[in-house]
Amino acid sequence: MEEEFKLPIRSSDLVENKLIRAVLLGEYPPGSELPPERDLAAKLGVGRPTLREVIQRLERDGWFTVRKGQHTLVNDFWREGNLNTLVNIVQSSEEVPEDFIINLLEVRSVLAPAYVKDAVHCCPAKVVATLTEIDELKDVAEVFALFDWQLQIKLVNLAKNPIYRLMLNSFGAIYVQAARRYFMVSENRQLSLQFYQDLLATAMASDPQGAETVTKEVMKAVLRCYKNQVK
Repeated sequence: MEEEFKLPIRSSDLVENKLIRAVLLGEYPPGSELPPERDLAAKLGVGRPTLREVIQRLERDGWFTVRKGQHTLVNDFWREGNLNTLVNIVQSSEEVPEDFIINLLEVRSVLAPAYVKDAVHCCPAKVVATLTEIDELKDVAEVFALFDWQLQIKLVNLAKNPIYRLMLNSFGAIYVQAARRYFMVSENRQLSLQFYQDLLATAMASDPQGAETVTKEVMKAVLRCYKNQVK
């Protein structure tokens, strides 16, 4: 059996992850300055050109402000960041904090009703097709987590606005991770199964408004259940 070929991790990517983790852990808090380039490069074990490349890349995503003739300033990434910042945080965190997941669920509670409504409005038959096998779902956390993520992707692809997909992609790396934890609870699986059935009914009736309503209701319930689960 042939071994899977994997590209080596670039040193610049490793340095990027280290710097982001240092900011997230408070080693370089917002408003502070990074150490001099020579010192920081030595600490990270890379050459100054590699460090300079990484800092310029992270400046683009709102982490730092490079100031000519002065030390690099650490930004408040929540204020200065962008969608790439979400990806940075997810990829650089060994374990994503629960409050971060809850914040993302709150965002999804706003986004999901809109793109589900749009999907049912544009392509009700295709929405029906995505839900035809819900009665055959195994009552297992892993199965539900993967199905739910794939369903969200299919729904955003059926919606008119491609920005929905870009936003969902931004936290896709932790979606299944959080969903596995959430679906470990049987009642949570039943809640989502009922939602799939309700959504199927609205799609069969070509009722985008109804789809939006049932999605709003389940998003609120999911957020409430997840908060209770991690207390």
